[in-house]
Amino acid sequence: MPKNLISIQDFSKEEILHILSVAREFEAAREQDFLRGKVVACLFFEPSTRTRLSFEAAVSRLGAQVIGFPDNRNTSQSKGETLEDTIRIISNYVDLIVMRHPMAGAADIAASVAGVPVVNAGDGANQHPTQTLLDLYAIEKTQGTLENLHINMVGDLRYGRTVHSLSQAMHFFHPTFTFTAPEELRMPRKYLDFLDEFGIPYTQTERLEDHLNDCDILYMTRVQGERFPDRDSYEKVKDVYTLSARGRNFHRCRYHPVCLLLPAGGRRHVCAYGDYRLSFGLPVKNTIFEKY
Repeated sequence: MPKNLISIQDFSKEEILHILSVAREFEAAREQDFLRGKVVACLFFEPSTRTRLSFEAAVSRLGAQVIGFPDNRNTSQSKGETLEDTIRIISNYVDLIVMRHPMAGAADIAASVAGVPVVNAGDGANQHPTQTLLDLYAIEKTQGTLENLHINMVGDLRYGRTVHSLSQAMHFFHPTFTFTAPEELRMPRKYLDFLDEFGIPYTQTERLEDHLNDCDILYMTRVQGERFPDRDSYEKVKDVYTLSARGRNFHRCRYHPVCLLLPAGGRRHVCAYGDYRLSFGLPVKNTIFEKY
């Protein structure tokens, strides 16, 4: 296993499957203490609810202590301290650093100067490898396999770091992708080039209805308003895709799971939260096992 978890590409297929196997063991026996005596820093330079609290809960359940902060407003960065210096100092206090940062590449910077392992909990619009491990766990749980699945990724594919990581991780398992997004939010070229390199088939469309009925997983992401260069650009596309309980599009989903990444944002008033096809509750429930 690599020392740091910065990108999902840090792991081989065998290592990913091993992590999923260990997660199943933790789901069966949640309370363990093999991190007793350790200290973990959860450094969130960007707002988070589920990721931060799931890491903190997992660390606590494993017997370790947690230190850190939920945003950077009360850190010495407000006085001009660099990220590198912050990480160097905190490395002296802890055994592991979990970090979220709004800047793409920040996790790489942290790992280059840290004296302890670093886990990337999301760096800007770049990568979110721990969310990807969670997604893989949820997909395997609902589908019974990771192999030969058709995944329709919908929404903000340009800034959505979860789709970047998941598309790369799935290349081990012979997937087919549909990328549903308006032109402004299409999957970045470097990830399409990655799929081309491994011969992974994909199609791109702007119409949500095109592949609702023939995919195994419908993976809907929110539009990342905080990543846009200006508010007008965000307003133009923020509600471009909705999945309505009353609309025909939702009923066309038939029996395959729908994964809605939280926070739901503008979709909240249209989604059928009680419908059995909506699987966002399963990933949330599984988060702690995967963070173990």
